[in-house]
Amino acid sequence: MSDEMNPRRRRLLGTTIAGVGLLELGLNGLANAQSAGNTSQAKAKASARVASFDTIRQVNAGALSIGYAEAGPSDGAVVILLHGWPYDIFSFAEVTPLLAAAGYRVIVPYLRGYGPTRFLSADTPRNGQQAVIAVDIIALMDALKIEKAVLGGFDWGARTVNIIAALWPERCKAMVSVSGYLIGSQAANRAPLPPKAELAWWYQFYFATERGRAGYEANRNEFNKLIWRLASPKWDFDDATYDRSAQSFANSDHVAVVIHNYRWRLGLGQGEPQYDALERRLAAAPTIAVPTITLEGDANGAPHPDPSAYAKKFTGKYAHRNIGGGIGHNLPQEAPKAFADAVIDVARMA
Repeated sequence: MSDEMNPRRRRLLGTTIAGVGLLELGLNGLANAQSAGNTSQAKAKASARVASFDTIRQVNAGALSIGYAEAGPSDGAVVILLHGWPYDIFSFAEVTPLLAAAGYRVIVPYLRGYGPTRFLSADTPRNGQQAVIAVDIIALMDALKIEKAVLGGFDWGARTVNIIAALWPERCKAMVSVSGYLIGSQAANRAPLPPKAELAWWYQFYFATERGRAGYEANRNEFNKLIWRLASPKWDFDDATYDRSAQSFANSDHVAVVIHNYRWRLGLGQGEPQYDALERRLAAAPTIAVPTITLEGDANGAPHPDPSAYAKKFTGKYAHRNIGGGIGHNLPQEAPKAFADAVIDVARMA
C-alpha cells in the first residue's frame, strides 16, 4: 500500500470577525467589534494554534485512496477525527494542534467524496450508505497499522464512530460523538415525523428528486454555505473559512456520494449487498460499551436528538456535555477546546 506525501499549500485561518451577509440574524454588527490592533493580535494568536494541513498524505485503503492529515508524535496514542457533510478536515484545524501538543498522534481523513480521497476503481459504486463509511475507516486503520484508536466525530463522522464502536469495539479505545447516538436504518426512516421535524429535513427530500441532484451539482458551494448558516446560526464564519473547506466539495465523486447517502436513508437508493449483514446489525440499534463522551451545542440548528433519548444506548463509562456560547452543528470548529478536552478526558476513562 502506498503512503505518499502530497504537499498542498493552504491558507491559514484568519480570525477577523466579518459579517457574511447574515443581516437577518443580527450578526453583522460584530464585524466592527474589534479595533485594528486587537484584530492583528488575534490573527497572530490564531496562526500559532490553527493547523494549516499543508501536507496531505495518501494511502490506499480498501476501495479508496484516502487523503489524510497527520500531526503529533508518531509513537503517540492515536486519535482519529471524522468530519461530516458539508464540511471537511478543517473542522478540526484548531482541535488537532491541541491534541498533538498533548502527545497524541492525530489522523484526520477526508471521507469518500471529499478532497483528495478517490475511488481506486471507476467501477466501484459511489455508495454513501452508513456502513460503508465505517468500513472505509477500518480499512484506513489497517493500512496505517493502527490497531486501536480514540475516535471522534460529528454529523456523518459521529455516525461513523458510533458504528465502529458498536460493531468493532476492539478497534475503538474510546469515543467522542457530537449529538450522541446516530446509528439509523432504512426501516426506521420510513416512519413519518411531525411536520416541524419533517421541515428540518427539507434538503433530504430535495436530494430525493432529480431536480435536487441537478441543483446540488450546479450550486453545491452556495447550497453548502446555506447549510452552514442554518446549522450554526450564531457562528460568524467568514468567506475565507468557508472557501477553504469548499475546495473539498470539488471532488468528482462528491455529488454522487452525498445524493446516494440521503437517498439510501429513505430507501430510495440501494446499498451494496456485501454490506447487508452489517446493516442488519445496525438496524437493531446496538448499544455501545466503549467509554463515551457525547457533546451538544446550545445553538445546533440541524436536526438532532435530545440527549435523554440516547443516553441508555451507552452502556459503558459515559458522560454528556452541553456546550454553551452559541455553538452550532460544526462543534469541533466552533468550540475546539471543548472538543479537544472531551477527547483527552474520554481517553483517560478508557
